[in-house]
Amino acid sequence: MPSANHNRPGRRSDEKVKHSLEGRVAIVTGAGGGLGREHALFLARWGARVVVNDLAEQAAAAVAAEIAAEGGVAMHHAASVTDEAAVASMVRRVVKDWGRVDILVNNAGILRDKSFAKMSLDDFRLVLDVHLMGAVICTKSVWEIMREKRFGRIVMTTSSSGLYGNFGQANYSAAKMALVGLMQTLAIEGEKYDIRVNCLAPSAATQMTQGILTRESLAALDPALVSPALLALVGEDAPTRAIICAGGGHFARAAVTLSLGCQVGGGDQAGERVIERWQEISDRTGELVPAYGFLQAEREVESARVSTQGRD
Repeated sequence: MPSANHNRPGRRSDEKVKHSLEGRVAIVTGAGGGLGREHALFLARWGARVVVNDLAEQAAAAVAAEIAAEGGVAMHHAASVTDEAAVASMVRRVVKDWGRVDILVNNAGILRDKSFAKMSLDDFRLVLDVHLMGAVICTKSVWEIMREKRFGRIVMTTSSSGLYGNFGQANYSAAKMALVGLMQTLAIEGEKYDIRVNCLAPSAATQMTQGILTRESLAALDPALVSPALLALVGEDAPTRAIICAGGGHFARAAVTLSLGCQVGGGDQAGERVIERWQEISDRTGELVPAYGFLQAEREVESARVSTQGRD
């Protein structure tokens, strides 16, 4: 495993490393600084050739140079993730030079935090455009390549704000939870092509979190302590449809679950019965993580069928 010292452990040179990414090509968006930079450096240290994407060309070039200085292989490409033509051009260049794209880390993002009452719709749309549509555009640009190669690893960057909510981040929360839904469906569609899609919910001291977290918290949340989660999400044995939460060296799993619930039925008093049985409906004992969305409807139909039979 890499050095426990997260301050620049250097590129892995051991050819017997179990989880090596040698031969893989990775694109990391928003990699000119902060968490994206750490992701790019981390993947390169494990042997991947890395495309450092950022809106700022100078920042992207600097990270690519860091990777090269450590003995890794990288190219930089300045492009907005919301610019379909620019993203397509980047991917064409990567395929022309390196022949493939195996890994995509959708990391690019912005903040426009305000309470919902004070937030403009323009700021709401802008955050959705960068986080959600930026990830859609980048993923769409590599999807057919991965299908043809019958291999792909895609990481969406979600957030605890999307999973659980956070004051002043309605736009960001909506975008980040939307990425979970995108991940769920793409993982199902990509399964037969060995395209595995997962979400990373990071807690990190970056330019985006300055002013939100305390100084003490920022000191503990070195972005370099998040990136190790990528090794599990992009390797040969990666899961799919997983949400991993990472920060400060701590890692946990989150999931969208479904309680067992109960059959309430219809009729004029159905609403009253829902209120009366709210605790039973909400009981998390035996809850499950559905393998696909229609499982909910299938279970409801079966519950109604059993209830009907019981009245016969």
